[in-house]
Amino acid sequence: MNETEKIQIPTMADMAARGEMPEILFWVGCAGSYDDRYKRVTKAFVKILNKVGIKFAVLGTEESCTGDPARRAGNEFLFQMQAATNIETLNGYNVKKIVTACPHCFNTLKNEYPELGGNYTVVHHSSFLQQLINEGKIGIEGGGAFKGKKITYHDSCYLGRANNIYEAPREVLAALDADLVEMKRCRTKGFCCGAGGAQMFKDAEPGKKEVNMDRTEEALSTGAKTIAVACPFCMTMMNDGVKHKEKEKEVQVKDLAELIAEHERL
Repeated sequence: MNETEKIQIPTMADMAARGEMPEILFWVGCAGSYDDRYKRVTKAFVKILNKVGIKFAVLGTEESCTGDPARRAGNEFLFQMQAATNIETLNGYNVKKIVTACPHCFNTLKNEYPELGGNYTVVHHSSFLQQLINEGKIGIEGGGAFKGKKITYHDSCYLGRANNIYEAPREVLAALDADLVEMKRCRTKGFCCGAGGAQMFKDAEPGKKEVNMDRTEEALSTGAKTIAVACPFCMTMMNDGVKHKEKEKEVQVKDLAELIAEHERL
């Protein structure tokens, strides 16, 4: 039995056929579906949901891009087409609550879909994990794999400055009993990984240094052996930076869900 077969992932279509409704819709996103590295985050989060007994579902093949990259790149027509398709699907299933591990999906679903008729309670997985810990559903105990180990956290622009979510990711890390060491630029003064605003999909503009190199150097200067992220774009850019510095054997870039799953040995 391979890893995928061990994980139970119901679809909205399956549940609707049985006349059931999930507590949450897990919006996987493009990276969580197709990027080999971020698929591991999807699996980690699903394992957590299964462990705590959350009744959830995904859209599966009915999910398409939220349209965030299209809008950031200036293609408003494509954004509205993609959004309209998703809203029709979500409303067709009468979806009320969405949880996603991607701040770009989170921001678009939460703040931009309502004007097009898509009104949902949208939660980023960092806030959702914090809630599960606070409710005692994830039994984090001291002395785990990360006790006393230095971890630095990189603030995603769309999570932090765009939606004012700074403490939830840090509370998740604090629950691991790790030694959180902050970068000089953090929280409201955080520094972009270099991928936002659809920059992920184009060549960098002329300058003295790549943005992700600057940010990676700042992360490495903390002495942390783990760089925690909560965004697929940040994951890619920080990973690339660590590899460029030839530090991939010493320093790991991991999503919050992966850290919790690893701590819980899921």
